[in-house]
Amino acid sequence: MRLTEARISHLSHLLRKALLSGGAADFPDEAAAHREAKAVLASYARAEEEADAVARDKISRLSRRVQEGEREWDILYRKYLEEEMARRKL
Repeated sequence: MRLTEARISHLSHLLRKALLSGGAADFPDEAAAHREAKAVLASYARAEEEADAVARDKISRLSRRVQEGEREWDILYRKYLEEEMARRKL
């Protein structure tokens, strides 16, 4: 699922509120904390999209044709996506 700027911003607010209410963090500069949280979430979203592209590319380069939506495609996609996310340490 593609994370839009609005979704990233919303998640950033939720994350900061949860950390504050749980006593896990204190943010002296709320704006800077919000910007940093957005940057981290956006970076993760980009890495996930890149891993998705790699997984899809690997499936498309197989010698046999596997159609998206087939059980085999789903299994291969999960496998390749997990491998790529692990390679990126995500």
